[in-house]
Amino acid sequence: MFITITRDTLCRIGAGAGVCALLAALFFLLPQQEEPDAAQTTAQAQAAAEITDWGLSFQVSGEPPVGNVSAETLRQWNAYYVGDTSKKTIYLTFDAGYENGFTASILDTLAAHHAPACFFVVGNYIDTAPELVQRMVDEGHIVGNHTLHHPDMSAIADKDAFSAELTGLEEKFTALTGQPMSKFYRPPQGKFSEENLRQAQELGYTTVFWSLAYVDWYTDNQPTDEQAFSKLVPRMHNGAIVLLHSTSETNARILDELLTRWEQAGYTFGRLTDLAAG
Repeated sequence: MFITITRDTLCRIGAGAGVCALLAALFFLLPQQEEPDAAQTTAQAQAAAEITDWGLSFQVSGEPPVGNVSAETLRQWNAYYVGDTSKKTIYLTFDAGYENGFTASILDTLAAHHAPACFFVVGNYIDTAPELVQRMVDEGHIVGNHTLHHPDMSAIADKDAFSAELTGLEEKFTALTGQPMSKFYRPPQGKFSEENLRQAQELGYTTVFWSLAYVDWYTDNQPTDEQAFSKLVPRMHNGAIVLLHSTSETNARILDELLTRWEQAGYTFGRLTDLAAG
């Protein structure tokens, strides 16, 4: 066990004047540990916080979760994890790393509910499922940038290399659709750094995290319908940015009922363009 004693506390422990003087003398004979410089402490704290895995804390059912970076802090880099919490609006997003046979069904359900969504795709998805990407565009959905190769973007320090992951996907999208790509970016695996956010902003992007998700990405260990509803229904909140994976069989199966339940609770579905504009 270690006890830290400072000069200021030596004479506050009830010792007599002689003992206090003796202890004070001994204090100056002991090797002293320098107190860290304030600037050094700040620099260390900033370095420790620079690379972050996006995380949420759900503290009150039906209320927006607390992110490990605040909404106010994120906005300085044109980044969001939640929308206007005074409005019962939901923003649907799907991460699409590859096609697993369920996206067509998801698109059918979205059309039936007149619900816009954003599909964050990677380069491989455009290469292997161009007809689905074109259908997303034709049906009025946003196709967002999930990078060309889905790397850990927080590990990329070089600005040109970071830019290449985004612009490379833009080029594939434009070559397929003849349209410029919408400037919405989701960091793969939610890994990011402050520098990443700054670089994305300089490239004209809005970075989009999420305020509601669940473990739906293990294709060989899919949640049951009941498990999915238990996470996605009671945790719904105003301004929610919902992350679902289009590779999930469970998501494709429950989506119609899920959207119906949210609609019955008074929620409507918004577009990310409205989120950024607000």
